[in-house]
Amino acid sequence: MSFKENLLKKIEIDRLAAKVMDSIGSPGSDRKTDRETMRLLIQMGPHDVRKERDLELYILGPDDAGREILVLDNELAIYSTTAEDVALRKSPTLKEMLSIRNAVKILNDKDVKICKKEDSVRRIRENLIKGIDLSFSVSDLEEIENDGNASLERMYSEGVIQSLTLFAELLGYLPAPKPLAISQCHVIGGPVRKASGEQGLDPVVIYHIIHNALMLIEGPIGIFDKEKIEEMHQIASGRKKRPKEGAAVFSILKEAVILKKPGQPGG
Repeated sequence: MSFKENLLKKIEIDRLAAKVMDSIGSPGSDRKTDRETMRLLIQMGPHDVRKERDLELYILGPDDAGREILVLDNELAIYSTTAEDVALRKSPTLKEMLSIRNAVKILNDKDVKICKKEDSVRRIRENLIKGIDLSFSVSDLEEIENDGNASLERMYSEGVIQSLTLFAELLGYLPAPKPLAISQCHVIGGPVRKASGEQGLDPVVIYHIIHNALMLIEGPIGIFDKEKIEEMHQIASGRKKRPKEGAAVFSILKEAVILKKPGQPGG
Protein backbone atom coordinates (compact mmCIF):
# COMPACT_ATOMS: atom_id res chain seq x y z
CA MET A 1 0.00 0.00 0.00
CA SER A 2 1.12 3.56 -0.67
CA PHE A 3 1.79 6.07 2.10
CA LYS A 4 -1.42 7.89 1.22
CA GLU A 5 -3.44 4.68 1.53
CA ASN A 6 -1.75 3.83 4.83
CA LEU A 7 -2.43 7.29 6.25
CA LEU A 8 -6.07 7.13 5.17
CA LYS A 9 -6.34 3.78 6.93
CA LYS A 10 -4.87 5.27 10.11
CA ILE A 11 -7.33 8.17 9.96
CA GLU A 12 -10.23 5.74 9.51
CA ILE A 13 -9.05 3.64 12.47
CA ASP A 14 -8.95 6.78 14.63
CA ARG A 15 -12.41 7.81 13.45
CA LEU A 16 -13.98 4.44 14.19
CA ALA A 17 -12.26 4.15 17.58
CA ALA A 18 -13.43 7.63 18.61
CA LYS A 19 -17.00 6.83 17.56
CA VAL A 20 -17.04 3.65 19.66
CA MET A 21 -15.51 5.45 22.64
CA ASP A 22 -18.21 8.13 22.45
CA SER A 23 -20.92 5.45 22.57
CA ILE A 24 -19.68 3.73 25.73
CA GLY A 25 -21.78 4.61 28.75
CA SER A 26 -20.61 5.13 32.32
CA PRO A 27 -21.04 2.32 34.92
CA GLY A 28 -24.74 1.70 35.48
CA SER A 29 -25.69 3.52 32.30
CA ASP A 30 -28.23 1.98 29.92
CA ARG A 31 -26.42 3.36 26.85
CA LYS A 32 -25.68 0.80 24.18
CA THR A 33 -22.15 0.47 22.86
CA ASP A 34 -21.96 1.01 19.09
CA ARG A 35 -21.32 -2.62 18.14
CA GLU A 36 -21.58 -2.11 14.40
CA THR A 37 -18.79 0.47 14.44
CA MET A 38 -16.75 -1.81 16.70
CA ARG A 39 -17.12 -4.59 14.11
CA LEU A 40 -15.83 -2.25 11.43
CA LEU A 41 -12.85 -1.32 13.62
CA ILE A 42 -11.94 -4.96 14.26
CA GLN A 43 -12.23 -5.72 10.55
CA MET A 44 -9.41 -3.25 9.87
CA GLY A 45 -6.95 -5.90 11.10
CA PRO A 46 -6.49 -9.70 11.19
CA HIS A 47 -9.24 -11.51 13.08
CA ASP A 48 -11.55 -14.52 13.16
CA VAL A 49 -15.20 -14.51 14.15
CA ARG A 50 -16.64 -17.24 16.32
CA LYS A 51 -20.09 -17.84 17.75
CA GLU A 52 -20.16 -19.48 21.19
CA ARG A 53 -23.62 -19.91 22.71
CA ASP A 54 -25.15 -16.41 22.59
CA LEU A 55 -21.77 -14.69 22.38
CA GLU A 56 -20.19 -12.96 19.40
CA LEU A 57 -16.45 -13.50 19.79
CA TYR A 58 -13.62 -11.91 17.82
CA ILE A 59 -10.27 -13.66 17.93
CA LEU A 60 -7.76 -10.90 17.32
CA GLY A 61 -4.40 -10.96 15.59
CA PRO A 62 -2.66 -13.23 13.08
CA ASP A 63 -2.79 -17.02 13.38
CA ASP A 64 0.83 -17.35 14.46
CA ALA A 65 0.59 -14.87 17.35
CA GLY A 66 -0.67 -15.20 20.89
CA ARG A 67 -4.31 -14.34 20.23
CA GLU A 68 -6.77 -12.44 22.36
CA ILE A 69 -10.56 -12.71 22.36
CA LEU A 70 -12.98 -9.77 22.41
CA VAL A 71 -16.61 -10.29 23.38
CA LEU A 72 -18.78 -7.94 21.36
CA ASP A 73 -21.24 -6.67 23.95
CA ASN A 74 -21.61 -3.50 26.02
CA GLU A 75 -18.53 -4.28 28.11
CA LEU A 76 -16.16 -5.01 25.19
CA ALA A 77 -13.95 -7.16 27.41
CA ILE A 78 -10.78 -8.71 25.97
CA TYR A 79 -9.65 -12.08 27.34
CA SER A 80 -6.47 -14.09 27.15
CA THR A 81 -7.88 -17.61 27.19
CA THR A 82 -9.85 -20.00 24.98
CA ALA A 83 -13.21 -19.34 23.35
CA GLU A 84 -14.72 -22.18 25.37
CA ASP A 85 -13.48 -20.66 28.62
CA VAL A 86 -14.92 -17.26 27.67
CA ALA A 87 -18.27 -18.92 26.97
CA LEU A 88 -18.20 -20.63 30.36
CA ARG A 89 -17.52 -17.39 32.18
CA LYS A 90 -19.83 -15.12 30.20
CA SER A 91 -22.73 -17.44 29.37
CA PRO A 92 -22.69 -20.47 31.71
CA THR A 93 -25.32 -23.20 31.71
CA LEU A 94 -27.12 -24.17 34.91
CA LYS A 95 -25.15 -27.41 35.06
CA GLU A 96 -21.85 -25.52 34.79
CA MET A 97 -22.84 -23.12 37.57
CA LEU A 98 -23.35 -26.04 39.97
CA SER A 99 -19.64 -26.83 39.85
CA ILE A 100 -17.68 -24.99 42.56
CA ARG A 101 -14.65 -24.74 40.28
CA ASN A 102 -16.74 -23.22 37.52
CA ALA A 103 -18.51 -20.92 39.95
CA VAL A 104 -15.16 -19.44 41.00
CA LYS A 105 -14.32 -18.75 37.33
CA ILE A 106 -17.73 -17.26 36.66
CA LEU A 107 -17.61 -14.93 39.66
CA ASN A 108 -14.02 -13.80 39.12
CA ASP A 109 -12.49 -13.44 35.67
CA LYS A 110 -9.54 -11.23 36.64
CA ASP A 111 -7.14 -14.05 35.86
CA VAL A 112 -8.01 -13.95 32.15
CA LYS A 113 -9.57 -10.54 31.51
CA ILE A 114 -7.03 -8.11 30.05
CA CYS A 115 -9.17 -5.00 29.76
CA LYS A 116 -12.64 -3.71 28.95
CA LYS A 117 -14.60 -0.77 27.53
CA GLU A 118 -12.44 2.25 26.55
CA ASP A 119 -9.22 0.39 27.39
CA SER A 120 -10.18 -2.38 24.96
CA VAL A 121 -10.86 0.12 22.19
CA ARG A 122 -7.51 1.82 22.85
CA ARG A 123 -5.72 -1.52 22.82
CA ILE A 124 -7.23 -2.55 19.48
CA ARG A 125 -6.56 0.89 17.97
CA GLU A 126 -2.91 0.84 19.06
CA ASN A 127 -2.37 -2.67 17.73
CA LEU A 128 -3.94 -1.77 14.38
CA ILE A 129 -1.85 1.38 13.96
CA LYS A 130 1.31 -0.43 15.05
CA GLY A 131 1.04 -2.58 11.92
CA ILE A 132 0.86 0.38 9.51
CA ASP A 133 3.96 1.82 7.84
CA LEU A 134 3.57 5.60 8.21
CA SER A 135 7.04 6.62 7.07
CA PHE A 136 7.06 8.98 4.10
CA SER A 137 9.22 10.90 1.67
CA VAL A 138 8.87 14.30 0.02
CA SER A 139 7.46 12.57 -3.07
CA ASP A 140 4.65 11.15 -0.92
CA LEU A 141 3.78 14.69 0.21
CA GLU A 142 3.95 15.91 -3.38
CA GLU A 143 1.43 13.22 -4.36
CA ILE A 144 -1.03 14.52 -1.77
CA GLU A 145 -0.37 18.08 -2.93
CA ASN A 146 -0.87 17.20 -6.60
CA ASP A 147 -4.05 15.23 -5.87
CA GLY A 148 -5.43 18.20 -3.96
CA ASN A 149 -4.62 20.65 -6.73
CA ALA A 150 -6.07 18.35 -9.39
CA SER A 151 -9.27 18.03 -7.36
CA LEU A 152 -9.40 21.80 -6.96
CA GLU A 153 -9.08 22.27 -10.72
CA ARG A 154 -11.83 19.73 -11.38
CA MET A 155 -14.00 21.25 -8.63
CA TYR A 156 -14.05 17.84 -6.92
CA SER A 157 -14.72 18.86 -3.32
CA GLU A 158 -14.31 15.37 -1.83
CA GLY A 159 -10.80 15.13 -3.28
CA VAL A 160 -9.84 18.57 -1.96
CA ILE A 161 -11.12 17.71 1.51
CA GLN A 162 -9.31 14.38 1.45
CA SER A 163 -5.97 16.07 0.73
CA LEU A 164 -6.65 18.65 3.44
CA THR A 165 -7.51 15.84 5.85
CA LEU A 166 -4.23 14.07 5.09
CA PHE A 167 -2.18 17.23 5.65
CA ALA A 168 -4.18 17.95 8.82
CA GLU A 169 -3.26 14.51 10.16
CA LEU A 170 0.42 15.11 9.47
CA LEU A 171 0.41 18.60 10.98
CA GLY A 172 -1.87 17.95 13.95
CA TYR A 173 -4.48 20.39 12.62
CA LEU A 174 -8.01 20.13 14.01
CA PRO A 175 -11.50 21.04 12.79
CA ALA A 176 -12.44 24.61 13.69
CA PRO A 177 -14.19 25.06 17.05
CA LYS A 178 -17.79 26.20 16.69
CA PRO A 179 -17.09 29.99 16.94
CA LEU A 180 -14.63 29.69 14.02
CA ALA A 181 -16.78 27.44 11.85
CA ILE A 182 -18.16 28.90 8.62
CA SER A 183 -21.28 27.71 6.82
CA GLN A 184 -20.63 25.70 3.63
CA CYS A 185 -16.92 25.62 4.44
CA HIS A 186 -14.42 23.00 5.57
CA VAL A 187 -12.29 24.82 8.16
CA ILE A 188 -9.19 23.40 9.88
CA GLY A 189 -6.13 24.84 11.56
CA GLY A 190 -3.31 24.49 14.00
CA PRO A 191 -4.70 24.54 17.56
CA VAL A 192 -3.30 27.32 19.75
CA ARG A 193 -4.06 28.70 23.18
CA LYS A 194 -3.42 32.31 24.09
CA ALA A 195 -1.92 33.38 27.42
CA SER A 196 -5.46 34.19 28.58
CA GLY A 197 -6.47 30.58 27.93
CA GLU A 198 -8.51 31.49 24.86
CA GLN A 199 -8.54 28.78 22.20
CA GLY A 200 -7.83 29.52 18.59
CA LEU A 201 -6.27 28.43 15.30
CA ASP A 202 -3.04 29.38 13.59
CA PRO A 203 -3.01 29.17 10.63
CA VAL A 204 -6.62 28.83 9.49
CA VAL A 205 -7.28 26.86 6.29
CA ILE A 206 -10.67 27.39 4.68
CA TYR A 207 -12.17 25.50 1.77
CA HIS A 208 -15.43 27.02 0.56
CA ILE A 209 -17.22 23.99 -0.87
CA ILE A 210 -19.85 25.91 -2.86
CA HIS A 211 -17.37 28.37 -4.41
CA ASN A 212 -14.60 25.75 -4.72
CA ALA A 213 -12.22 28.28 -3.16
CA LEU A 214 -9.24 27.28 -1.01
CA MET A 215 -7.49 29.84 1.21
CA LEU A 216 -5.14 30.15 4.17
CA ILE A 217 -5.12 32.89 6.82
CA GLU A 218 -2.22 33.34 9.19
CA GLY A 219 -3.38 33.71 12.77
CA PRO A 220 -3.76 33.36 15.53
CA ILE A 221 -7.52 33.80 15.45
CA GLY A 222 -9.12 33.21 18.84
CA ILE A 223 -12.67 32.13 19.48
CA PHE A 224 -13.41 35.55 21.06
CA ASP A 225 -11.67 37.63 18.36
CA LYS A 226 -14.85 39.19 16.94
CA GLU A 227 -13.04 41.48 14.49
CA LYS A 228 -10.76 38.74 13.16
CA ILE A 229 -13.65 36.29 12.91
CA GLU A 230 -15.64 38.83 10.89
CA GLU A 231 -12.63 39.39 8.65
CA MET A 232 -12.28 35.62 8.26
CA HIS A 233 -15.90 35.43 7.05
CA GLN A 234 -15.28 38.25 4.58
CA ILE A 235 -12.21 36.49 3.20
CA ALA A 236 -14.07 33.19 2.94
CA SER A 237 -16.93 34.77 0.98
CA GLY A 238 -14.58 36.68 -1.32
CA ARG A 239 -15.60 40.11 -0.03
CA LYS A 240 -12.00 40.68 1.08
CA LYS A 241 -8.73 39.76 -0.63
CA ARG A 242 -7.42 36.31 0.24
CA PRO A 243 -3.81 36.40 1.52
CA LYS A 244 -3.00 32.88 0.27
CA GLU A 245 -5.27 30.91 -2.02
CA GLY A 246 -5.52 28.04 -4.49
CA ALA A 247 -2.54 25.80 -5.21
CA ALA A 248 -0.32 27.96 -2.96
CA VAL A 249 -2.20 26.60 0.07
CA PHE A 250 -1.31 22.97 -0.62
CA SER A 251 2.30 24.03 -1.24
CA ILE A 252 2.40 25.80 2.14
CA LEU A 253 0.96 22.76 3.91
CA LYS A 254 3.49 20.45 2.25
CA GLU A 255 6.40 22.69 3.27
CA ALA A 256 5.03 22.88 6.81
CA VAL A 257 5.13 19.08 7.07
CA ILE A 258 8.71 18.99 5.75
CA LEU A 259 9.80 21.64 8.26
CA LYS A 260 7.99 19.93 11.12
CA LYS A 261 9.89 16.66 10.98
CA PRO A 262 10.76 14.97 7.69
CA GLY A 263 9.53 11.40 7.43
CA GLN A 264 7.51 11.49 10.65
CA PRO A 265 3.70 11.59 10.60
CA GLY A 266 2.01 13.60 13.33
CA GLY A 267 -0.72 12.57 15.76
